[in-house]
Amino acid sequence: MDHLSIGMLALVVAGGFAAAFVDSVVGGGGLISVPVLLTAGLPPAAALGTNKLAGTLSSLTSTLSFFASGHVDVRAVRGLIPLSLLGAAAGTLTLRHVPSGFLKPMVVAMLAVIAVYTLLRKDWGERGAFVRFTAGTAWLTGSAAFALGFYDGFFGPGTGSFLIFAFLLLGFDFVKAAGNAKALNFASNLASLATFLALGSVHYGVGLLMVAGSWIGSRFAIRRGRAYIKPLFLVVCALLIGKQALELL
Repeated sequence: MDHLSIGMLALVVAGGFAAAFVDSVVGGGGLISVPVLLTAGLPPAAALGTNKLAGTLSSLTSTLSFFASGHVDVRAVRGLIPLSLLGAAAGTLTLRHVPSGFLKPMVVAMLAVIAVYTLLRKDWGERGAFVRFTAGTAWLTGSAAFALGFYDGFFGPGTGSFLIFAFLLLGFDFVKAAGNAKALNFASNLASLATFLALGSVHYGVGLLMVAGSWIGSRFAIRRGRAYIKPLFLVVCALLIGKQALELL
């Protein structure tokens, strides 16, 4: 990795930019970045760790961008972030002892249901209707934050899509659902990254090269709103379904 050709270096930068652009809004950037890193010559463990570094930094920059624009509901996410972080740490530790491949069929089915439901609800996410948590929704949302954090640390594909869907169900519009999802995704990414760092499975130089698109992607999403996020959300769901289905076959 210390002797990348100019062409391979360009591939890493371009692939990282595209991945960060997508990941900054709806997640799923690993669909682009992990194959790019493997093509560039990183071993699988280092590719995953480096992708997690890029994903964590992307989540941070896009979360800050959404927050600065008022599209993160701090009251809603402040109690969920610790649960997401703890869940991801538990998931990453579990991954060391239990293979995660058995989740693929379930992920394909869940993403398919989410994509179809979102597509059929034509005006869903156009206007926010969330007011506050009730005792019931607070318990359910806290459980979902921990469970999706665990899933992110244990397996990962589709975490951003699942989080956005959860916030849409609570009544948030698409932009604020994306902003809230990025805040929780940052927490789970941070916990997983800490584990990869402890294992020495991160290539810092390449990871930093891959972050450039996150700020641009989040700013573009904020300006364009639902008209941009909903189609991108559906495209990423479709790509995730296709990738997991192909691996099953």
